[in-house]
Amino acid sequence: MAPPPIATSSGQASVEFVAVLPALAVCVVLAGQAVATGWALWSAGVAARAGARAEQVGGNPAAAARRALPAPLRRDAVIRSDDGVRVRVRVPSLLPGVQLPTLAASSTLDAPAG
Repeated sequence: MAPPPIATSSGQASVEFVAVLPALAVCVVLAGQAVATGWALWSAGVAARAGARAEQVGGNPAAAARRALPAPLRRDAVIRSDDGVRVRVRVPSLLPGVQLPTLAASSTLDAPAG
């Protein structure tokens, strides 16, 4: 009696790799978008603090906040300086045509006592 044929798995790894590629691509885009969102929020906070410092010393808080923002975030930034400085920026999208929400950060500086 002849032994049963041995099942071969040639090409199995290639098929599995191709099947996983879309999920891997989605994970990479989501991770990149999370990084872009964190960068936008961090930048808005830095700009709000710069504006609050300028307001504290009698400068122009909106101009200082706008200068503190990275160039890609300046265009759509909304800066308000009533009762502290608020900076609102649009989260940059990694996918063309996808509109993401805006993020806001605010900062105030209290005058030192004395």
